[in-house]
Amino acid sequence: MKQDFLKYQAQTSPYPLAMEVSHAKGSYIFDTNGKKYLDFVAGVSACSLGHQHPRVNQAIKDQLDKYSHVMVYGEYAQDPAVAFCRLLAELMPEPLNKTYLVNSGTEATEGALKLARRVTGRSQFISCHNAYHGNTMGSMSVMGFEERKQVFRPLLPDVDFITFNNEEDIAKITTRTAGVILESIQGGAGFIQPENGFLTKVKKRCEEVGALLLVDEIQPGFGRTGKLFGFENYNVVPDVVIMGKGMGGGMPVGAFTAKSDYMDLLSDNPKLGHITTFGGHPVIAAACLATLREITETDLILQTLVKEKLFRELLVHPLIKEVRGKGLMLAAMVETPEITNEVIFKCQDKGLILFWLLFEGKAIRITPPLTISEEEIKEGCALIIEALDEIHLKG
Repeated sequence: MKQDFLKYQAQTSPYPLAMEVSHAKGSYIFDTNGKKYLDFVAGVSACSLGHQHPRVNQAIKDQLDKYSHVMVYGEYAQDPAVAFCRLLAELMPEPLNKTYLVNSGTEATEGALKLARRVTGRSQFISCHNAYHGNTMGSMSVMGFEERKQVFRPLLPDVDFITFNNEEDIAKITTRTAGVILESIQGGAGFIQPENGFLTKVKKRCEEVGALLLVDEIQPGFGRTGKLFGFENYNVVPDVVIMGKGMGGGMPVGAFTAKSDYMDLLSDNPKLGHITTFGGHPVIAAACLATLREITETDLILQTLVKEKLFRELLVHPLIKEVRGKGLMLAAMVETPEITNEVIFKCQDKGLILFWLLFEGKAIRITPPLTISEEEIKEGCALIIEALDEIHLKG
């Protein structure tokens, strides 16, 4: 399978891990040789409830027995999508009450960018250096990492960049600005949290100049940071919330939410302002609804902070300089990218899955399922410390 994977399936890097997956359950993935791996990555924050969660699986099976795709998004009323959007509106702060369902986080970003232009009639976007909001052309235009996008230029014009947590840069938001797009916690940059009320100060500036604040919750969202959404930790209500990854319990999905006055603009003048064939797919929506109910009807959100504390207690080592992030969106920071690489590869050999961050080479990603147990946390952290000890002794 590995040979066919490399030969026939397009790759994203020259050296994929290429683990041959047999099955997965709970917090573990199993390869075709029967080896068991504890998953500290959760499909890069997508598998909120781990693998094969019974409530999500049952929702998928039940919906498959009723109907699958029947009509393009926005034409028929389909219960799983309607119920999910209604529950989301009940859980979100006012005035965020209307949701557009799409197929991925990057498509949600694209839709949100279009919405900001439609609402304001302006063209300029402001994003952050080292930001990541997806990899399609509009999303890439607001990516703050030139190395990854230079060969694909020209991209969207009229995009400017500020530095996350730099208050002086807020003045760059003007009456020319359609929208400011920010991650509530910067992901690819190294799990950097906003400081000194940065998000609230950006929102205040947006209100002063008539721009929209678009907050990207693709990674922090759906319970990962001790709140349902990351922005709830920082006393701000965005104009548009962008979602993906963890909302589907491992199924492919994205969404963006705003107040109905804004969202209704996409349906007229012009009609079909944003369209998607498979957005709101009933089977995917059923998985989203089951995932959201499980996250909000249990103590999983509160438990993320308890589990964060345990990680911080266990991940103490001379080679770990700090542990960044919040809840179960954590990054162990080491001195060099070479140490990061060595830890990730050593831990995979030991049966623990870790991963990289997009732009910060000195970060070791730790984003396990919200359902991970304390015993599993102890098991995985012991393997990380073991790998670091081996590197430390060698060095």
